[in-house]
Amino acid sequence: MSNKTWFITGTSTGLGRLMTERLLARGDNVIATLRKPGALDSLIAQYGEQLHVLLLDMTDTASLRRVVQQAFGHAMRIDVLVSNAGYGLFGASEEVSDAQIDRQIATNLTGPIQLIRAALPYLRQQGGGRIVQISSEGGQMAWPNFSLYHATKWGIEGFIESVAQEVAPFGIDFLIAEPGPTETNFASGVDMAEPMACYDNTPAGEVRRGLANGSIAINGDAAKTVEAIITATDADAPPFRLALGSKAYHSIRAALNTRLDVLEENRAVAMSVDKGE
Repeated sequence: MSNKTWFITGTSTGLGRLMTERLLARGDNVIATLRKPGALDSLIAQYGEQLHVLLLDMTDTASLRRVVQQAFGHAMRIDVLVSNAGYGLFGASEEVSDAQIDRQIATNLTGPIQLIRAALPYLRQQGGGRIVQISSEGGQMAWPNFSLYHATKWGIEGFIESVAQEVAPFGIDFLIAEPGPTETNFASGVDMAEPMACYDNTPAGEVRRGLANGSIAINGDAAKTVEAIITATDADAPPFRLALGSKAYHSIRAALNTRLDVLEENRAVAMSVDKGE
């Protein structure tokens, strides 16, 4: 297998950092973005020109377009773009602030949309490419207290459902990775809303306590998750969606079955509103 060039956002920690390390170790080239300099200095020292680092704030659309231009100018061809940067906002929808909402949407939804839009002309010109969007089980199901996070994950998955159909004729395809709770630094980076006492004895309060006391199981292995994403991305025909972890599989399956049950229960109503013959 010939070496590939990858463009990966959010590489300072977590899945993005692990993916960068794995790809460099196998001989691929990586263009890695992060918000603050220095986090990848040890990898630069080890791998030299295999790794090219660019500073990127996903909430700055103008800067994002410049960085994408620089990346394609540096590499000439990018085989895989991995949209990984993001974080979680935790709190009941009434508890989160306007500023927190704006930041969550700008980072997790608007940023990835603009990243993909900026890359599409270059991918078309080079004759195709693959885009990997790191979503989560939260792109197909929902927990209390993560309403804004879910809004962004459901939103980016809907965007990709559509754009994938638009650009398939140009040889551009997509993989949406949906990890469940995974042992990374995600929890430490979660933005917490100021709790309201009225939610203490509600499902939101239960989830808050579960996150605080560790009773919500985090059983995903980060290294295995990254290896599974890389393996799927290397395939000639990757899955469009890839659930990662037993919890993700079971949670997504249950959510989809519930939605199908509701749809079937209302089949007669759905059919009844068509125009008459």
